[in-house]
Amino acid sequence: MLDRRAFVKELLSDRGDLLVVSGLGSPTYDTAAAGDHPLNFYLWGAMGGTAMIGLGLALAQPNRRVAVLTGDGDMLMGIGSLATIGVKQPNNLAIVVLDNAHYGETGMQPSATKSGIDLVATALACRFKLARAVSRIEEATGVRELLHSGEGPILVSARIKEEDVPRVLPIRDGHVIKNRFIEALKS
Repeated sequence: MLDRRAFVKELLSDRGDLLVVSGLGSPTYDTAAAGDHPLNFYLWGAMGGTAMIGLGLALAQPNRRVAVLTGDGDMLMGIGSLATIGVKQPNNLAIVVLDNAHYGETGMQPSATKSGIDLVATALACRFKLARAVSRIEEATGVRELLHSGEGPILVSARIKEEDVPRVLPIRDGHVIKNRFIEALKS
């Protein structure tokens, strides 16, 4: 199993102009812990909507790479988004699901992945170009390369440890996050 913070830090090292949408809770804390950046679009709500926000961004910015970092709970709640992404086929979109098989923000109740629901198989059934599971830190470099140059849509299910790590809170003002992100897109 992966240490979530080390894995996300490795994914976002040498990120260049990668656009990052991070899901509610721990994925946002992990993204912030790896280093605040104006091209991070932190979500503080919209449970189940992270992949769709990433899709919208990928379609609106077809010449930019978009990475979605989300949890298994968020992805399961928005499972239908995989079908829409599969239909739209954005070649610049990669989704990394930080899968600890639990709903971390609400008390660590088991998620459906704990019972064997397979997000990789689901993504492949939804016509993703590539979907795979990773569980070793040595695989992070390959995942980072997929974020920057893989032909999407891509889904990576990162099997992370069941742990509660300290929260690293980035800015929480949605208006400020949106405006900062828009300004950074212009550069």
